[in-house]
Amino acid sequence: MIEASAEYKVTEKLNYGMVGGGPGSFIGDIHRRALRSEGLADITAGCFSRSPEGTLVTGAALGMPTDRLYKTFEEMAQEEAKRPDKIDFVVVVSPNTSHYAAVKAFLSRGIPVVCEKPFTVEEAEALELTKLAEEKKLLCAVTYTYTGNVTVKHARELVHRGEIGDILFVNGEYPQEWLLPPAEKQGSKQAITRTDPALAGKSNSVGDLGTHIESIVSYITGLRIKSVCARLDAIGEDRILDTNASIMLEYEGGARGLYWTSQVASGYDNALRVRIFGTKGSLDWNEETSNYLWLSRFGQPNITLSRAKDPFYPRAQSYSRLPSGHPEGYFEALANIYRSYISALIKQKKGQALTEADLDFPDLQMGIDGVKFTGKCVESSRKGTVWVPF
Repeated sequence: MIEASAEYKVTEKLNYGMVGGGPGSFIGDIHRRALRSEGLADITAGCFSRSPEGTLVTGAALGMPTDRLYKTFEEMAQEEAKRPDKIDFVVVVSPNTSHYAAVKAFLSRGIPVVCEKPFTVEEAEALELTKLAEEKKLLCAVTYTYTGNVTVKHARELVHRGEIGDILFVNGEYPQEWLLPPAEKQGSKQAITRTDPALAGKSNSVGDLGTHIESIVSYITGLRIKSVCARLDAIGEDRILDTNASIMLEYEGGARGLYWTSQVASGYDNALRVRIFGTKGSLDWNEETSNYLWLSRFGQPNITLSRAKDPFYPRAQSYSRLPSGHPEGYFEALANIYRSYISALIKQKKGQALTEADLDFPDLQMGIDGVKFTGKCVESSRKGTVWVPF
């Protein structure tokens, strides 16, 4: 039995702040737990809610001093930048449409940012913020969580080493059922955030789920999209944004793809699945059984690879925490992204050169790609489901 990798040791702990993640927030708590899981960083500042009272409630629950709880993210960025003990980075987990302004406030003052996806709503905004980060030499990340999964990292190595040959076709799907009832009318804060264009932006299902498919396919294969043809359906009474989408893709180099996302697929919880077909074999990965990876080599028996039991490539194995048979999932995948990001940030602060391995986390280019992907799918659908160049 191959057990988990050697224990990861934190050599230096950083301090971080958070924008969003207040009362009732799902994603804010997820980020805080992931960061806390290995003692990577302590939360020392926050603007958790548009309501000052909500920020105070969350800050009190986290045991934070009131002098570093701020009424607005603009105030937080301004005041933290002045402090000798300022935060080392900020995590932005507020509603989608607020990302641009929040990220810009901190980048402008020299504070690195980790932003929950989507990076922004508009591509021009993402490009502007990336240029600003580059000018100020700030290390930033966008949390496409599933790229932190150990089996996904091993799949990436298999593809890059030519194990399944040249990519011919990619199939990705991400069905859920949670918006089959009108959850936004029943008081679900998450449903309101996802279905209201003022908070979510121009897309729901593609922006929320489709970008996860796009990012994980890009991460594993390195394929770049050439064009897309999408149909977005707003299924559900009085809904404006899509809750179901069918997307055809052409990649540079000739490969083809087909993606499907849905939040109205009865019987499905969180069934993200990616299948990659090559000239020598194929890979199949499912988030709900994420400790396993199915590998087919043409003319040979199919193989089921198990995280921590079977020999993975060293870089992927280095992220494995638990012995085989002890499932690792969403928390650990997000913690892996933070592990890489914080380790790289510490090296950068010390003036040390960063390697490819150090930068194994979703960067701002992946953020740009996700925003562009959403925009192009919306454009295609609005024009009558036609092919549009990427």
